Amino acid sequence: MRISARADYAVRAVLELAVRQGNGPVKAEEIAAVQDIPHKFLEGILGDLRRAGIVDSRRGGGGGYRLARDAAEITVADVIRAVDGPIVSVRGERPTGLAYTGTAQPLLPLWIALRASVRRILEGVTLADLAADALPDPVRALATEPAAWENP
Repeated sequence: MRISARADYAVRAVLELAVRQGNGPVKAEEIAAVQDIPHKFLEGILGDLRRAGIVDSRRGGGGGYRLARDAAEITVADVIRAVDGPIVSVRGERPTGLAYTGTAQPLLPLWIALRASVRRILEGVTLADLAADALPDPVRALATEPAAWENP
């Protein structure tokens, strides 16, 4: 599984908004500068996030972007889906849309299990968790396993 630059930038941008929640709208230029995201690329991402109901925008001198809902109500999965679509796909298709025959039949439950595992993690972490540097215990436990940091 790969996390696209688009998804990484989107999560970083909304995390920046979550940390600043309650301080008024934040300009895209400021998010781009603080998070080292190309401004034009970020504008497209913020448009997708706005259409998905994750951020709101306001024009004008005091305008900018803010979260459309409380950070505790927005999961990392919500953000990734808003900019990249389904979280796990095989050849661009959702695993439930696949069919295998013969010796390849065991692949379908494998892909479904992979999707369930990824969803469990990404749907279990909210922007509020990230903003507070308080990952849920199961996620933190996975990240502290030595093998998690190795590249086989």
